[in-house]
Amino acid sequence: MSNYHSSNLEKKLASFDPNALGDTAGGIFGLPFTVEEAQVIVVPVPWEVTVSYRAGTALGPAAIREASLQVDLYDPDIADAWRLGLAMEEEDESWAAESRELREQTSGYIRWLEDGQPAEKAPQHATATSQATVRGKALLEWLKQKAGAHLDAGKAVAVLGGDHSTPLGYIHALAERHEEFGILQIDAHCDLRPAYEGFEYSHASIMYNALQLPQVKKLVQVGIRDFCQQEAELAERSNGRIIMFPERFLREELYGGKSWRKECKKIIAQLPQKVYISFDIDGLDPKLCPGTGTPVPGGLEFEEALYLIRMVVRSGREIIGCDLNEVAPGDTDWNGIVGARLLYQLCNWMAVSQGRIAARDMKKVEDEE
Repeated sequence: MSNYHSSNLEKKLASFDPNALGDTAGGIFGLPFTVEEAQVIVVPVPWEVTVSYRAGTALGPAAIREASLQVDLYDPDIADAWRLGLAMEEEDESWAAESRELREQTSGYIRWLEDGQPAEKAPQHATATSQATVRGKALLEWLKQKAGAHLDAGKAVAVLGGDHSTPLGYIHALAERHEEFGILQIDAHCDLRPAYEGFEYSHASIMYNALQLPQVKKLVQVGIRDFCQQEAELAERSNGRIIMFPERFLREELYGGKSWRKECKKIIAQLPQKVYISFDIDGLDPKLCPGTGTPVPGGLEFEEALYLIRMVVRSGREIIGCDLNEVAPGDTDWNGIVGARLLYQLCNWMAVSQGRIAARDMKKVEDEE
């Protein structure tokens, strides 16, 4: 950072009032930091070409940005968390426009599939999957380059979707910079379908695609409650590379008297030292995310999810990156309100794990009993 920007940052840190109303002229959460000044960068990806049920996730970043101004910045676990420096890039409208255009084609194609693929309409859908694949690959390369540049500049990065296909380029960028890491996926779905509905970069194929990277040594899935036989068999054949903690298993453990703390320790024990968190908001109870594209009954409570994330960090593991996706505004501001608070916590605890800011109590989990 240049001397000018360093001096300007010091002035902002000295003059910013974290107790004031969120400044609409400021950045995400009303914070005053530029992308150059910030330590943590949120990259919005307004893309939802392959969503197979309800659309709206491309509007998620804007909804979260707006709702973030209502988030109080005080964190009882992290003193002066706001001083970390958090900034969100402007949305790339060209990707948003392309998503809207391609979505018109892919939604028609999906309806054709659901109608039994009538032969007389086949010609008009002949190029839907190939076009989506070409542009999905282009999005991957764009995000890989963008996220990689931030990482090389010493920043931490959080990707904000869009549908769950969006962070793949970021995972590729991390794979070029880390010999190995694991993915902690919080989700209602496994997303292990190869080229779901013919789309190579489908939102339902993100983890199948991530596992093509040899650097991804482990995939630990939490809160899963909707998956197909093919996905279950893939996990069974993975020789422990894929570990699933389905919602039913977790609830049976809790109803049988086990604590959420013990369940979290079981989950964390499956993770390597370096962890990437992929958070599909439908991993939460749908009362917390009613606008999401494919809601499923059940799911984690908000504090259950945050407790797990804090436990990961307090175990001494490093969160090397994270994403939040599938937030759709729907008919209420509630989706953005929940999404904004979740994003703030993800970014803060990622930064704690990387030593960018300190938490008040970092006694390791294994030392606490």
